[in-house]
Amino acid sequence: MAKVIDRSSCRPSDLVIICDFSPPRGSGTGWIEDARGLDADFICVAYSPGKSVRLDSAIAAHLIRTEARKEVIFNLSSRDMNRLAIQSHLLGAASLGLENLVVLQGDSFSEREASKTGSASGFNPTELIAGIKEMNRGLDYRGRKLDGPTDFCVGGVVDLGKGIGPEARLARRKARAGADFLITQPIYDPQLAERFLDEYRSGPDPAPDIPVFFGVQVLVKGGVLFSDVPEQIVSDLTKGRPGEEIALEAVGRLQALGLSNIYLIPPVLKGGARDYAAAQRVISSLR
Repeated sequence: MAKVIDRSSCRPSDLVIICDFSPPRGSGTGWIEDARGLDADFICVAYSPGKSVRLDSAIAAHLIRTEARKEVIFNLSSRDMNRLAIQSHLLGAASLGLENLVVLQGDSFSEREASKTGSASGFNPTELIAGIKEMNRGLDYRGRKLDGPTDFCVGGVVDLGKGIGPEARLARRKARAGADFLITQPIYDPQLAERFLDEYRSGPDPAPDIPVFFGVQVLVKGGVLFSDVPEQIVSDLTKGRPGEEIALEAVGRLQALGLSNIYLIPPVLKGGARDYAAAQRVISSLR
């Protein structure tokens, strides 16, 4: 199994693509065919997207790796489990041979949702990254020795729509906690990527130099969006411009800046269905 940091690239001509993927709402396995058709470098399995009950992301990633023979990443939220549960879960993932994961907070529950789900007292994302790195050194959250260390390559998440400065500072904290790479929510202005990297690298205490995968969403008219989309792009979609064409242009503009690590999000339709065929057409064009 390949680690993300071993595949990441600094050369514009060598694209490395992580493609987002939703696990199913049931226990069947027909969905694996969607993963089999994606030629991304890594398939990144989401964690309960839409706060819905889904197949566990680590289990789904394991099935994709063993059945579809694809390299995988699984997402893990710090929101839903206490420290004992989450590190036990991670030992299970390690026992399946999984090495790549992305740590995220997860969307907050409304008061009504929280009354149904119950509460958990676990890590925040930065603490969880640090805790995983301790597991890689053979220690659990209490500092007790495990029977053997894990070997996880850990990613963190940033959202440049929340402000370049605050997110750059958050990224530095995550990197110093042990994050091996970062992924961003979708961006539509490549200058944001440059400004973020400049801010991340600035300051008297240099942050670790780790790969950043910039988010590009394949849009579809009437689909679900993960960040604010510029009015001009919304207008283009309304007038019939294909979302695949917009995504290819966005990747090209990032490549022109020397940025070649891409986090690709397939079109998300109302109700949560994803158009993986559209994502694969984008990947094929980029290849």
